[in-house]
Amino acid sequence: MTQGNSASATQNFSFEFFPPRTEIGEGKLDAVHEKLAALKPDFFSVTYGAGGSTREGTRKSVLRYQNAGSSVAPHLSFGGANEHEVLGLLEDYKSAGVNRIVALRGDLPSGAGSSSNHRYASELVSFIREKTGDAFHIEVACYPEIHPESAGYINDVKFFKEKVEAGANSAITQYFYNPDAYFRFVDFCQAQGIDIPIVPGIMPISNYANLTRFSKGCGAEIPQWLGHRLDSFGDDNESLKIFGVDVVTELCETLLQGGAPGLHFYSMNLANDVSEIWNNLNLSDRD
Repeated sequence: MTQGNSASATQNFSFEFFPPRTEIGEGKLDAVHEKLAALKPDFFSVTYGAGGSTREGTRKSVLRYQNAGSSVAPHLSFGGANEHEVLGLLEDYKSAGVNRIVALRGDLPSGAGSSSNHRYASELVSFIREKTGDAFHIEVACYPEIHPESAGYINDVKFFKEKVEAGANSAITQYFYNPDAYFRFVDFCQAQGIDIPIVPGIMPISNYANLTRFSKGCGAEIPQWLGHRLDSFGDDNESLKIFGVDVVTELCETLLQGGAPGLHFYSMNLANDVSEIWNNLNLSDRD
């Protein structure tokens, strides 16, 4: 579908990677990074595995692409790490010119129970501010359809507000396919005094089975109509991808026209679908 340009230079548009585990994976991600960097995103982010399981891989990817000329934001959590280790990473990143961090609670390492000194993202945000001042723009996570472990909507927003009060500059949402969930969430957050930009997280649709598995794990809802349509494609994955690009492009248009302060694309270390959506939205022409 053909789309107009609803974006402006004041909005932020970004892509997310996860650190590869093999040399072959590194080579593939280098090619993806090169293709996506040509689209002129504001930054890339690199995830941090459960319990810090990809800590070194995250650091390696962040420094690799930062040194290649991109602005890169490492994900960071206290899961599986102590203050000394986290401070060491912050110092490495600052020395490399990194100026943005995605601060998360993160999953605890298996068997760790609740003994971690800094389990909550608000504590990590406070730690970063205490140790580095304003050296980093701090992103945090939020959940328009609430966190799967949350006791409820109001409680979830309360935890989000604690992260903001600790010093977060902006937030990236879990992905969703119902724009009303996002807009109502933003309205409710603003009514609670949360005034930082809340950027929608965008997940391309390229494999229905994988999307269903991811969504069950993170609490993202696949609307019934969308699930039925995706299921109807069966093994015709090419047609599903074409349909998915169309659906997600329309979602992004709706969000931008409604005032969303940008978009954060979960690339899954793949370039084609996110590039097509990006180009449908004419995002490279925003400046």
